[in-house]
Amino acid sequence: MNVLLLSMPDSFEHMPSLAIRMPNGGLTSIAGSVDDHHRVAVADLILVQRRVREAVTRLVRDLDPQIVGLSIMTFQRRTAAGIMDLVRSLKPGAKIVVGGYDPSLAPEAYQGMSVDYLIRGEGEVTFRELLRGIERGTGFESICGLTYRTANGWVHNPVRPPHRLESGEIGLPRRDARVLKGYTFLGRQVDVIETSRGCTYDCSFCSIIEMRGRNFFTYSFDRVLADIRDARDHGARTIFLVDDNIMLNVHRFEALCEAIIEAGLNDIDYFVQAMTSSIANHGESLAPLMKRAGFRYVFLGIENILEGDLEFLHASAKNTARANGHSAGNATLQAIDYLHRHGMFVVGGLIVGNPGDTRESIEANLEFARRYVDWPYIQHPTPYPRTPMTKDFRDQGLIQNERFEEYDGTTAVVRTRHLPAEEVEFLRWKAERWMKTHHMPAVFRHDPWFVLTHSPKMLAHTFRGSSIRSALGLEDERKVFERYRAIRKAERQYV
Repeated sequence: MNVLLLSMPDSFEHMPSLAIRMPNGGLTSIAGSVDDHHRVAVADLILVQRRVREAVTRLVRDLDPQIVGLSIMTFQRRTAAGIMDLVRSLKPGAKIVVGGYDPSLAPEAYQGMSVDYLIRGEGEVTFRELLRGIERGTGFESICGLTYRTANGWVHNPVRPPHRLESGEIGLPRRDARVLKGYTFLGRQVDVIETSRGCTYDCSFCSIIEMRGRNFFTYSFDRVLADIRDARDHGARTIFLVDDNIMLNVHRFEALCEAIIEAGLNDIDYFVQAMTSSIANHGESLAPLMKRAGFRYVFLGIENILEGDLEFLHASAKNTARANGHSAGNATLQAIDYLHRHGMFVVGGLIVGNPGDTRESIEANLEFARRYVDWPYIQHPTPYPRTPMTKDFRDQGLIQNERFEEYDGTTAVVRTRHLPAEEVEFLRWKAERWMKTHHMPAVFRHDPWFVLTHSPKMLAHTFRGSSIRSALGLEDERKVFERYRAIRKAERQYV
């Protein structure tokens, strides 16, 4: 069968497509795990963000798919509905399959859409079995993790346990299945790999536990290195390790760094997500090893610098430094120091706008980011389906906005007990856009041509809504903010 797999074009504010266009690794993993006789095409619509209707029309016409699959996050739900309607109009007989975090955690939202099958949880084996079932025309009731439409309504099969990964039932990603080009990270071709799945922490804002349970499963290093080689052979010069929490086993991560060095795969840049506690507690030996392995950017899950907010976020444990077996306070500054001393850059993940936040507490976190992180990734708490945080916000009556297309992390959709959502977002926006300019010299030293050719557009994106009057201080910043919000709203119209 001909299969077309689509990721949505909606992008995060912190990852503008001008500078950052990441591939969806889940789709190439699914493509690599289906039976060989299927013709699978993967299209990341982030690469055609302003030409979505035209691109989907062309892909459906040229590839003539019997199956169209969509990977969807919550803020992409509205766009996905439009794309499904478009696919139906172009090819009424195609079967439409949805998967990803949002369909897995809010399947009821899709039952009124143009959906034939819904995959809950990890998709590789479920999708493979679904294709076999479609070919046979029977056997859907035995496929774990599948929800499907019948003449009598929707049937929800039992959940599929998380894959243990060492079994080999998930094939290497099929990067050759990609039919669009242009994946970049600050001027360099980028790709993604994963070395593990799962997390054992219970952060209240995170969907991973609901998606996969509290577990941690790993691929063999032979498979990981083969995946890196394949990404490099396909042109990648930056690789983002997309593991849920690779630092759960620090000794394994150290061994991975050593394996990368030994295999000669440290001639490219690596980007990894990390816990502050892991870096702080092991940084003396870990940070220089990471540098030798090629790590350039580290996304630190700082979450918040105030203990009260960390408690609400259920994130205290992963942000605690240890000394002689005892707590030694917040790990953030120590982790940042280790990384900076060894020439790596910190992407600072913070969350502001929690229930108890005041203007002063938000400003304290923003000032911390201004002083210590190289690239801010500051978000607002967002009530994603089935996260513990969502119940907390509902119980406290703090949710102001139920427009899911705005659940992108940088649109404040909940108020605090002291501030409305709009004020929380204004405080972040006002401070953060200036912070983003601070990293430009470091990018210039690494990729001068990219900065020379893209900096005007990058600055225009960062300061959208601004004008000559506002630059001269002749216009109230809140007017600029309202123009920015209107621009951001218009940008969400993809289909």
